[in-house]
Amino acid sequence: MNAYSGVVETARNYYNSDDADEFYALLWGGEDIHIGLYDEPGRTIAQASRRTVEHMASRVSGLGPQSRVLDIGAGYGGAARYLAKAFGCRVTALNLSEKENERNRTMNAEQQLDHLVRVVDGSFEDIPEPRESFDLVWSQDALLHSGRRQQVIREVARVLRPGGEFIFTDPMQAEDCPAGVLQPVLERIHLDSLGSLEFYREACRASGMGELAVEDLTINLASHYARVREELVRREQELVTTISADYLQRMKAGLDHWVEAGKRGYLRWGVLHFARV
Repeated sequence: MNAYSGVVETARNYYNSDDADEFYALLWGGEDIHIGLYDEPGRTIAQASRRTVEHMASRVSGLGPQSRVLDIGAGYGGAARYLAKAFGCRVTALNLSEKENERNRTMNAEQQLDHLVRVVDGSFEDIPEPRESFDLVWSQDALLHSGRRQQVIREVARVLRPGGEFIFTDPMQAEDCPAGVLQPVLERIHLDSLGSLEFYREACRASGMGELAVEDLTINLASHYARVREELVRREQELVTTISADYLQRMKAGLDHWVEAGKRGYLRWGVLHFARV
């Protein structure tokens, strides 16, 4: 078994838990478990989350059957299947949760995409792929789960071919975030810190990647977590038949912290796009 860092192992154990797996599969729809775009009214969580995937893909140049893509922190593989289905890309979905990966493989087979999407158990802190082997590295709201984010960025640069692109989203702390105010958020997800926009910019520069674009979409962060909480409350009697009541209560409290921090301007979120020089 791989030796993961402490923070990554904590995330792995969490996403491998029955409660977390059922919650994300049932409430998010089991495809895209990340922050959605709510730029049109009436979108469901699943629709908004898929809209993020579509939006990011529209920012990447030259996607097609020749493209080799690595999705780090791939979750249930919704983005990987979208890229394979829409563009014919060959996608490697790297993810640390074996439970999520089994769902991913099942959905790939059901959608007849397992010839294009390869699911790999592993950590993005030590990507098990050769150097310069991908045209695109993709990630959605996963890098926060590393305690060694600079190492993750170095690994991304290592596996990208020259000119290859790195596009990702991640919940980040604002540059002027007062000390200590994010502690309730961090404690809920067992982290010591979040990255920031300037941190990621500097880490990418230091790893030989130039900035293509940074799109601030922070307004969607609080909207997304509020929408998830609203749906949890609406469906709580259904969810409690397969998810523990304790987990659901802790999830509601955690979502409240995310919404509050987002509304107060302590958090940022958006699409960050770089290319290896």
